[in-house]
Amino acid sequence: MRNDGELKWYARWVPEGVINNARRAGLNPNTAFIGFILAWAAFFVILWAPPAAGLKPEGQAAAAVAVWAVIIWITEAVPVGITGLLIPLLLVMTKAEKEIGKAFGGYTQDVTFLVLGSFIFAAIMQCTGLDRRIAMAVLSRVKPRVDQVIKGFMIVNTLLGVFIPAAVSRAAVLLPVVRGVMALFPEDEKSRKAVGALAISGICYFPMVAGILLLTAHMPNVIMAGLFEKQLGYQMSYARWFWLHWPIAGLYPIMFILIRRLFDVKDIAVPGGIDFIKEEQQKMGKMSAVEWLIIGVFLLAVLLWITEPYHGIKTGMATVIALGVFFIPGLLPVSWQAVQGKTIWGTFLLLAGALSMANAISSTGLAKWLADIAHPIFKGQPFLVIVVGIIAVTAFIRIFMLSNVAAVAMLAPIMLSLAKVLNLNPVAFTLLACNFDTFSFIIPTQVTACVIAYGTNTFNTGTYARVGIPVMLVTLVYFMVIMMPWYAINGLPLWGGYMTWK
Repeated sequence: MRNDGELKWYARWVPEGVINNARRAGLNPNTAFIGFILAWAAFFVILWAPPAAGLKPEGQAAAAVAVWAVIIWITEAVPVGITGLLIPLLLVMTKAEKEIGKAFGGYTQDVTFLVLGSFIFAAIMQCTGLDRRIAMAVLSRVKPRVDQVIKGFMIVNTLLGVFIPAAVSRAAVLLPVVRGVMALFPEDEKSRKAVGALAISGICYFPMVAGILLLTAHMPNVIMAGLFEKQLGYQMSYARWFWLHWPIAGLYPIMFILIRRLFDVKDIAVPGGIDFIKEEQQKMGKMSAVEWLIIGVFLLAVLLWITEPYHGIKTGMATVIALGVFFIPGLLPVSWQAVQGKTIWGTFLLLAGALSMANAISSTGLAKWLADIAHPIFKGQPFLVIVVGIIAVTAFIRIFMLSNVAAVAMLAPIMLSLAKVLNLNPVAFTLLACNFDTFSFIIPTQVTACVIAYGTNTFNTGTYARVGIPVMLVTLVYFMVIMMPWYAINGLPLWGGYMTWK
């Protein structure tokens, strides 16, 4: 039944049947319809506008597609997976890319197969319950205090990052675990602080930090690695990414201290200990031979990733090789129908489409044109001022975007071009700016995993900002003091000038 009281004035013109269908499909009628119209309006206005000075026609067409995608992503008017298919289509139809193969290039990059294989690995783990077993095994070993359980979530997210790509997937795995622990608390002020701290750390913050550590643990990592290889000839292997980013783990204790202090949960005990977790473990029983097989095959994949410089098999292809082992007849007691039902195809399609768009933003000259506009603002400034200024601008832009993947798909090619006009190292500059985008913690809707955490109703937007903004500021200082020098030690000095590896 139609409920006009919930509809904004601009959504009341939509027929009742269409409104009801949108709700059944999980869409918000107040944003989906207006977003859809605005996206197409902006698309045609930019596409048919007089040529912008210095911008090639194909660059203007790419801008039309990019703005269309951003509005669609912000308003969630179209499922993200479908946008991943429509972006290359629009690139072809607008002649931003003249060849179909090039327009759909995001679907054929090695990193795309790496992600797809990792998604299927994660689905197999979910089908067998191995993901929850790992979570329960870690949490059962911590003391029954809130701050110690938060430490457990830190470790769980790191371990799950090895097996499960995408922070939102890890958040989804941990959601029932976090809810189970939260259900043990009574309704009082101290308990409200405790459950808020558990939700915001276990489902929101720590999945994002864990995501930066490993190439496959976060989709923006894959977008940047793909751009580095395609635009610069710089190959970011699995091992190289980890070596460049392992110091990010230093943020864990800092964030832990901030969360414990800001939520004031130092001496709060978990009522009844952690009996819930032990009960869940008992239901699971002992590790099965199939679960050991899954871990063994995944370790084979990791070994192939790490030794890529020696055997020459790229990570995506190595992932497919390891994945093929699972489907030797009789090894896996899980049907393909069950696996494909848990594989997050929408995120995979979004990633491939976002890679295609990122490539087009670079290849059509749009990124360079935008960089040339920004150049006068930062020209002659010290490199620290440039990096902090860019991060501040992107942090503001991110207030309006839900998807971290979408944001980096837009920003990364611009960062590469801006590095060239400012004569900065493009890899270090892009990593600093786009990795910080992962820590967009001003409002929950900036990060999908944080939307899941917010859905637990254990904290409000004011609390989220009160904790999130200090975390962002500390992270910014950490990036400048720790990560930037570390990149320099490893041959990527931000101030070392623009270069390619082709």
